[in-house]
Amino acid sequence: MPLLLILWMVIIPDHILFVKCDSIKGPNFAAPAVYVLGDSLVDSGNNNALPTLAKANFLPYGSNFPTGPTGRFTNGKTVVDFVAEFLGLPLIPPYLSLRGFAQANQPGLNYASGSCGILPETGKYIGQCLSFGEQVDLLQLTIELELPRLYETKEKLATYLSRSLFAVSIGSNDYINNYLQPIYNTRTRFSPQSFAKHLVDTLSLQLQRLYRLGARKIFVFEIGPIGCIPSIAKNIKHSGQCVEDINGLVLLFNDQLSSLLKNLSSQLPGSNFTLGRIHGLAYDIAKNPSAYGLRDTSNPCCTTWANGTSACILGLPPCPDPNKHYFWDGFHVTEAVYKVVAESCIWNSSICSPNSIKELVTV
Repeated sequence: MPLLLILWMVIIPDHILFVKCDSIKGPNFAAPAVYVLGDSLVDSGNNNALPTLAKANFLPYGSNFPTGPTGRFTNGKTVVDFVAEFLGLPLIPPYLSLRGFAQANQPGLNYASGSCGILPETGKYIGQCLSFGEQVDLLQLTIELELPRLYETKEKLATYLSRSLFAVSIGSNDYINNYLQPIYNTRTRFSPQSFAKHLVDTLSLQLQRLYRLGARKIFVFEIGPIGCIPSIAKNIKHSGQCVEDINGLVLLFNDQLSSLLKNLSSQLPGSNFTLGRIHGLAYDIAKNPSAYGLRDTSNPCCTTWANGTSACILGLPPCPDPNKHYFWDGFHVTEAVYKVVAESCIWNSSICSPNSIKELVTV
């Protein structure tokens, strides 16, 4: 995307209004709701309501989604959509699309925002987005001001929150839209190791906030192999399919993230932090596409700006076989890849560990 320096004031939206009704109190799901926080990998439409260049509410985005474009940065469903379907829940609606509207039988909320990251300054040159801390602020409003209207006692609300899943997918933009961007001085201030530690320390504070708000079942995805995405692999001179030096940067983060989640699970009573070990899986898909039913792991399916390295161009038709492509645009993967990742995490405790999602909802 063009490097435009745009300053926006963050606007906290009006509270979401909920309708109290019997049907929301006791759904027969292993998890009554999913609350999603993160970036464009899981954004389901929040950026539609924000002044930013990072939007996906137009074709060809959503070409394979049942209702067309929604603001998801892919051709169809994201990984958290597949998780919600597995749990028997409706797809999780974006928080900003629901402000001012009454909702009954709410299956959770999605606070994720494309282009943003763990650090508050990440991605802001593209326009307004919700950093991870701002997303937790909005979740706090939901939990403290809105959800109590649906439950007769604090104990019932606490039980609901403890059974719900909290999905976190964040951090890749802190590299793509911060550390690797020349308009920031981050690389002069931090070594790769110290930057990874800075990210993990900042993330830790917000994950502890989630716990204090009542979250108990929290799964956090690693950062994927961003050195393989077209926006990096096609712009940086290198040998091989991926820029391995860039992949090495995020592996420093992932290693510290694993230790963090183990420590939080041991230190916070009743908590279950699960790590989505998706980096290795996503890398294997890129290197061995035929094993996963894919063919093209280098080029975007849609026609993008900047010669295959940026966002899809409005209205241009995508490739005829997106289910054979790894990448949808210059930054994001296709629904086919999200489905593989989701199914692996749902069933396989070596991918999502120490508990698969199927196991996490029953602990």
